[in-house]
Amino acid sequence: MKVERTAIPEVLLLEPKVFGDARGFFFESFNRKSFAEATGVDVEFVQDNHSRSSKNVLRGLHYQVRQAQGKLVRVTAGEIWDVAVDLRRGSPSFGRCVGMKLDAESRRMLWIPAGFAHGFLVLSEYAEVQYKTTDYYAPEHERTLQWNDPALGIAWPLAGEPAVQPTMTDKDRRGTPLASAETFA
Repeated sequence: MKVERTAIPEVLLLEPKVFGDARGFFFESFNRKSFAEATGVDVEFVQDNHSRSSKNVLRGLHYQVRQAQGKLVRVTAGEIWDVAVDLRRGSPSFGRCVGMKLDAESRRMLWIPAGFAHGFLVLSEYAEVQYKTTDYYAPEHERTLQWNDPALGIAWPLAGEPAVQPTMTDKDRRGTPLASAETFA
């Protein structure tokens, strides 16, 4: 597994070793021992999630103030713009974000540690996203950060002139700006 640190060093871009031939391909999408050796992070995943979304659907930016979740994100169909926002007040990168394209073809994955908000925008006609979490979903602790907060400066790749508005839930549309959001110590 190839590991690349992003602009926020704890957020890691992972490229698995893929074995392909005339039949197709095979790769380990997760192996706890290999993951720990390659990243220096030993985690136990407790939940797997799978979503399918249409083009221009924006999900996020979600996080949990208790039972914070580390996430290992991968795309199994299509292409997304994936974003992680550092919400750890003591971090030198507090309030900063990283965004990058993830797609089924490259099979690259993103490790987002606990203490970050996470969201994505679908770039292809549809996308299927699967992610493992280090803690269980707890709706009573879930919060949503404002997706277009100018303080974050996220460059969402919304095409068109004027830019297309993403399709979102009311909850995601009403996210909280960073200045008044609950964050992590």
